[in-house]
Amino acid sequence: MKIDGIDKIIIRRLVKDARTPVLSIAREVGISGAAIHQRLRKLEKSKLIDGYKMVINPKALGYTTAAFIGIFLDSSSLYSSAIKRLKEIPEVVESYYTTGNYAIFVKILCKNNEDLMHLLNRDIQGIKGVSRTETFISLDQQIDRQISI
Repeated sequence: MKIDGIDKIIIRRLVKDARTPVLSIAREVGISGAAIHQRLRKLEKSKLIDGYKMVINPKALGYTTAAFIGIFLDSSSLYSSAIKRLKEIPEVVESYYTTGNYAIFVKILCKNNEDLMHLLNRDIQGIKGVSRTETFISLDQQIDRQISI
């Protein structure tokens, strides 16, 4: 997908704040709002723009513990069924099928360490095929960004 300077400006403004008015971007680059809309549709159709979302601050809802869990499976053939069960756990916010020691690597958000312990013991380690887990509690997040254009 080829993008020009105007596309880059549009993307940068919307990545910084997805609520930036189209007309504000149009004035900045010197083209019409309709032209901006057309470019956005083109970028969406090309799959360069994957969507727009609102970001919730989990700490404002009381989720103060973020952790990463490496999940070991008895067999890689159990991957699909394990993922199906992990999707049923609302605290699991990201999952990755990985190389290396873990079959699955997940990010979870919990209210506190006690909730994390219950989630591990009751929900995750109770999934058929999970042989063991390794947990890393996040102390702080310094970088949270998208790839730059």
